[in-house]
Amino acid sequence: MIYLDYQATTPLALEAREAMMRWLAGPGEGDGLANPSSTHKAGRAAAAAVEVARDQVAALLPKGGRVFFTSGATEALNWALLRGAEAKPGGVAGLSIEHAASLQCLERLHAMILPVDAAGVALSPDPALIPENGIVAAMLVNNEVGTIQPVAEYAAAAHAKNSLLLCDAVQGFGRVAIPEGADLIAISAHKIHGPKGIGALWIRDGIDLPPLMFGGAQEQGMRSGTVSPALCAGFGAAAALAAERFDSDAAHVERLWSLARDMLPEWTINGAVDARYHGNLNIRREGVNGLRLMSDARNVAFSLGSACGSGSGKVSHVLRAMGVSEADARSSIRLGWGRYTSEQELRDGLEAIKAAARLQRVN
Repeated sequence: MIYLDYQATTPLALEAREAMMRWLAGPGEGDGLANPSSTHKAGRAAAAAVEVARDQVAALLPKGGRVFFTSGATEALNWALLRGAEAKPGGVAGLSIEHAASLQCLERLHAMILPVDAAGVALSPDPALIPENGIVAAMLVNNEVGTIQPVAEYAAAAHAKNSLLLCDAVQGFGRVAIPEGADLIAISAHKIHGPKGIGALWIRDGIDLPPLMFGGAQEQGMRSGTVSPALCAGFGAAAALAAERFDSDAAHVERLWSLARDMLPEWTINGAVDARYHGNLNIRREGVNGLRLMSDARNVAFSLGSACGSGSGKVSHVLRAMGVSEADARSSIRLGWGRYTSEQELRDGLEAIKAAARLQRVN
């Protein structure tokens, strides 16, 4: 299988897997089985590993805040919006192209939905649409079309109204610089070659966000529940590797982007070309059905859009928010690549997709 679905998840880095192994110990295999809340020697060692991982993750985030581990970015976004709305009751607003984890919270909170242009980039913030003493959600990199959003501009607009800025940085964390100004930042390990099942919410110092869960007072009383040293260690190792390889990963992604553009001149790109993370290519072609294309090119892993909504049969809310017609949305596919994608793999995958598309257009 040729894997071109990096927005859905990324391959686990060997370094991250290795970092996890000590903390997956079985009977007689060492002291890595301890609960990090325990006060004995093994428990203290596990707690220390969690804190090392916390520092590794924090190194890729702005200064002046604290990382709280969660089960993933979905939990982090729900925490920030639903509990944050209690602390900041003045109202909520968010971009129309937010991930479903945010968008469904926004709908539940009867939020003001903020528009984007035809390129999938948020319009300059209208002060009349920004709540007073509330929360504004603006993602960093869109998960479906890869467009980079003006987070700093929205943060300034939010702060001018005494509101908080929540940034879903899942697709940008470790890949693009995170702008200053966000008050809450949600991230996920498995999008940067870490393990599934762990993410984090970064909370700026001085922000009074209510706890997510109550019980054993783990995560400084903000999220009760036994912390997994293995998942934390894997996340930390993946973050450290992302920091170390930031420039080389970016250069590799750019080479693959250029290759894909050269091989697909007859396809239309959905979304901005420049204001975009170039590990994401969302494209369409007249006469092609994306769902059938996935079946016909079954040895290539790609998607129609968000992995969370690909099986729903619904047209992408991101493409519709950009003004893309339903027919064009149904002819669109999303390709994603990154650190472990070789140029030959990409070339072979694109040739398979092109061949399947030609058959559709002939028939």
